[in-house]
Amino acid sequence: MTSPNFKEIISVDNLLSAWKEFIVGKRQRRDVQEFQLHLMDNIFMLLGDLRGKLYKHRNYHAFNISDPKPRNIHKATVRDRLLHHAIYRVLYPYFDKTFIANSYSCRLNKGTHRAMNRFREFAYKVSKNNTKTCWILKCDIKKFFASIDHEILKEILASHIEDEDTVWLLNQVIDSFSPGLPLGNLTSQLLVNVYMNEFDQFIKHRLKVKYYIRYADDFVILHNDKNYLKLLLQYIVVYLREELKLDLHPKKISIRTLTSGVDFLGWVHFSDHRVLRTTTKRRMLKNLENNQKEQTIQSYLGMLAHGNAKKLANLIP
Repeated sequence: MTSPNFKEIISVDNLLSAWKEFIVGKRQRRDVQEFQLHLMDNIFMLLGDLRGKLYKHRNYHAFNISDPKPRNIHKATVRDRLLHHAIYRVLYPYFDKTFIANSYSCRLNKGTHRAMNRFREFAYKVSKNNTKTCWILKCDIKKFFASIDHEILKEILASHIEDEDTVWLLNQVIDSFSPGLPLGNLTSQLLVNVYMNEFDQFIKHRLKVKYYIRYADDFVILHNDKNYLKLLLQYIVVYLREELKLDLHPKKISIRTLTSGVDFLGWVHFSDHRVLRTTTKRRMLKNLENNQKEQTIQSYLGMLAHGNAKKLANLIP
């Protein structure tokens, strides 16, 4: 498997393809229209800076959203976001092949619904079709994006990528923001998966854990022995802290039985059904009060179809 190549990333064809992907849903935005007005000139100026190693990532525009909890988003300039897409187009196919099957965040043909179905499948296996007790260790990494260590990330990338120019370019993007990685970058979604893949490999190949699922900074491990999960937790805490400089959120570590309900990815999972988390339900109903668009309604109905929520679905107009 050939590692990502700088010339491929900065080729005019790749930059133009990246632009086509980037502008979807953004054509009406003023900064996008201004960049498009002199598109080829802007692309060739960017290309010149990249070839001459003169490229410097520009400053971010910061703003807050509530999705569902308050988050601080940092948006790069159109020029830099175009480059993020160009980088992503080349790096994603390469790195995605290195990821474990049960990592579900920001990956093609994955997502929350498939992660939940995998959880249900694992639960059936561990509980022997609901005839045995199934214990679930659930953890959440504290301040995930803000805690990504630049030097560790760079070392991981350099161990995978032979081309020094590609490594240089990635370092420019990584060091454009501190601490950690910005939530608004497309590249950040891929880079956190590259970072956490180290942990995934540790779980699967060093600890030999069979029933493990990760979605971004949330992960679960299913087993029939509570004490085994307690022991695993000790190894996990040490590895994350010493190898990746990450900490688990102390208030979001739990070891519970499936029959008592496990909160994972917005749903509370039980042995024979799952129900929408109360906070998710409230947020959905509040959003629907303010937004009665058909697209929004259908989106929520689609989400509710993945659990036991017929009564809730009937509340939607």
